[in-house]
Amino acid sequence: MSLLLEPYTLRQLTLINRIAVSPMCQYSSVDGLANDWHLVHLGSRAVGGAGLIFTEATAVVPEGRITAQDLGLWNDEQIDPLQRITRFIRAQGAVAGIQLAHAGRKASTHRPWLGKHGSVKVEEGGWVPVGPSPIAFDPQHTAPTQLDEAQISEVIQAFVAAAKRALEAGFSVVEIHAAHGYLLHQFLSPLSNQRRDQYGGSFENRIRLVLQVTEAVREVWPQELPLFVRVSATDWVEDGWNPDETVELARRLKVLGVDLIDVSSGGTAAAAEIPVGPGYQTRFAERVRKEACIATGTVGMITEPAQAEHILRTGQANLILLARELLRDPYWALHADDDLGGKKATWPAQYQRATHRDQPIHESDLRD
Repeated sequence: MSLLLEPYTLRQLTLINRIAVSPMCQYSSVDGLANDWHLVHLGSRAVGGAGLIFTEATAVVPEGRITAQDLGLWNDEQIDPLQRITRFIRAQGAVAGIQLAHAGRKASTHRPWLGKHGSVKVEEGGWVPVGPSPIAFDPQHTAPTQLDEAQISEVIQAFVAAAKRALEAGFSVVEIHAAHGYLLHQFLSPLSNQRRDQYGGSFENRIRLVLQVTEAVREVWPQELPLFVRVSATDWVEDGWNPDETVELARRLKVLGVDLIDVSSGGTAAAAEIPVGPGYQTRFAERVRKEACIATGTVGMITEPAQAEHILRTGQANLILLARELLRDPYWALHADDDLGGKKATWPAQYQRATHRDQPIHESDLRD
């Protein structure tokens, strides 16, 4: 069997394969509540054979949403709709994961399909974002209000409260979002963090909040369940956050009980020139895996099963996270099972009669 299709165990949790649905924002919630769209979106990828299904970035506070339509887990009313989804995911043999996030200075923006860039004005339903320093992401974004230390403590507690709710909602993996230019990444990067207190300046100070959030979440997250952290390995800008710092951060996170580093890149600098191409981020995951001695996941322009298999076999990562490719094909994992010599029985029983193109048509196939 291929590595891609083999079970993978972290702590006491075993995934049926090494294929994960990367968090993908849907911008389809009202008041942070999950709805039928989220059930079908996430459920169809579970039916499609992925081993780990992540929700989109789920805001830990209302002002931490990227858009007003983001998923949230800042109150107890948001638990029940998520339970419906996690039950369905488990029934398909997959594991439900949740990414907890705070957008920081990139909050209060428009849904992308509206074709509007930048912040939503307060009078139009937006809000003033917060961040480590009062530096806007770009000229179209509102400059954030700088968080004071009391407010930073509140952010930490918001992550803890959301993690507790995530457990009650039936999730088995929590991922802390410290990538893509959102709040925790904003504290990491000197491009967005120009503080002069214990949270800014030196590397030790800039990583402090990520470590504090991670330690606090690990304390309330069951020891038998894994904890992930997503990072951007580089800002792709000179004098920004860089791969050397990422490796050292990963070492610190491992000590705190993190089980896997989900390695992405970019997001802090609007003008960054990113050399996008097939597998363009896998080298960062490989470096973190080997130098920090911790499991890694990789994401970005991975489209073919053979490509994913090569990444695993050459030791570049332990887990493959797919995003856009799973939007194009929710059944990518099942097709990969076919392409890499797996068993047809992995297809749901309801679909198996259609998986063999040369199979004779029976009366049952014609029933409407």
